[in-house]
Amino acid sequence: MNRTTAILAASILATTLSACGSNSLFNRDRPDEMAVSRQAPLVVPPDFSLTPPAPGAARPGNETTAEQTLKALFGGDAPRSAAEAQVIGQADGDRAVPGIRSSVGSPGTQVVDKGLVTRDIVFAPEGDGRDASASIPGA
Repeated sequence: MNRTTAILAASILATTLSACGSNSLFNRDRPDEMAVSRQAPLVVPPDFSLTPPAPGAARPGNETTAEQTLKALFGGDAPRSAAEAQVIGQADGDRAVPGIRSSVGSPGTQVVDKGLVTRDIVFAPEGDGRDASASIPGA
């Protein structure tokens, strides 16, 4: 048992001492702690001409995250292109609100109930098309 203990102690000692050796991992270039320069102190800017907000005015940045996202994505009321203006003119679109696309998802938008037929069509189970038929009028 003494011989086994001595061999085990010698191998542990050799492993421990081998970790103290120098290799390229520990001989890398390090910054010199004494060569660090001090940064310049902070300076107060000379101009304090900030204007206080007007009484009763809306605070900037007082929007919710959802409003900021919609504003970033769509940018508010979008101008119409020439083709869109022509189509809307032919469809008597002078009565439409120009920025309706920006307010469609708002909670104040009124939605028309399409009835049970539309609901049945939308939620109908998908079939394999065996019973489907098509007819061409006039053929």
